Amino acid sequence: MRVAVLCETDPAEPRVAAVPETVKKFTALGATVVVQSGAGTKAGVPDGDYEAAGASIAGSAEDAARDADLVLKVRRPATDELALYKSGTTVVAIMDPYGNEDALKAMAEAGLSTFAMELMPRITRAQVMDVLSSQANLAGYRAVVDGASEYGRAMPMMMTAAGTVPAARVFVMGVGVAGLQAIATARRMGAVVTATDVRPATKEQVESLGAKFVAVEDDEFKQAETSGGYAKEMSAEYQKKQADLVATHIAKQDIVITTALIPGRPAPKLVSEAMVASMKPGSVLIDLAVERGGNVEGAKAGEIVVTGNGAKIVGHLNVPGRLAATASSLYARNLYAFVETLVDKEAKTLAVKWDDELVKATNLTRDGQVVHAAFQPKA
Repeated sequence: MRVAVLCETDPAEPRVAAVPETVKKFTALGATVVVQSGAGTKAGVPDGDYEAAGASIAGSAEDAARDADLVLKVRRPATDELALYKSGTTVVAIMDPYGNEDALKAMAEAGLSTFAMELMPRITRAQVMDVLSSQANLAGYRAVVDGASEYGRAMPMMMTAAGTVPAARVFVMGVGVAGLQAIATARRMGAVVTATDVRPATKEQVESLGAKFVAVEDDEFKQAETSGGYAKEMSAEYQKKQADLVATHIAKQDIVITTALIPGRPAPKLVSEAMVASMKPGSVLIDLAVERGGNVEGAKAGEIVVTGNGAKIVGHLNVPGRLAATASSLYARNLYAFVETLVDKEAKTLAVKWDDELVKATNLTRDGQVVHAAFQPKA
């Protein structure tokens, strides 16, 4: 069983799919691990650390991928990478399948068995494999750090001989994993924190972290959650009522962090241009959904936009990658936990159980076909 860990081809992706800790674990499973030279450099892992953990270093992607049974990546392989893999190779990565049918078709035609880690079902057994949670947790933390950095004032209240500095007001929109970590981090930094979400279950979570919950709590609000724990899309009437409430609240805030995403859909617009215009000069909006179109009107992917009233809209791409070492460590553990379920420990070979619920939920392509029901080509 030969496992290949390749460099990411996207220059904006500093994370790596394996760390020395997981290399040792793969080796203990009986795998031969080959790491492309430089794969871990941006995440603070030199080639020597991989070698010390039992991996061999390959000079190129071609050498690393040659005869690999399993390829581990952070992002989906680029089309020109596919020729490096032998037919039948298993590839595990964050595949970003929504709206990328051509890329899925290309992977199927290359004969690859591909697994999308972000489609992992949210069940107890798969918690240790949940890449969305491990990476969103870091994004929520980093959003507050970035917000504090751009804000240009102190976060906690300070009582000094020269007078009192008021605490910053932080408003978190969307209380998933990223939102909860943002609330906890902002509270630790001394801010006065409020938060909103359309899911009723989040009210208690927000309050347990010492923040105040802000939402229109009507009958629609009480049923605003899918069985999988995700937010439902709300009616136009509810969105209007919620927007009116948020508009008055947002004008008083110093830092706003938006985290709302619905899988497979463009990010919902939560903060209008008028709301941004109502904010004080020097206030900051951190849009964690900017890669899916953004929650804030006027947000630009990869840019910090300064508005006419002096507010900043921060649209950093790949926010977990801004903590590349920690993000890689958690992601690598998620990958190992999943791959371990695909291995026959006695034979020391890959032996995918195709009827396993985790496999069925994450398997995109197999035997030359796109097999996942959500992404099969329309007739």
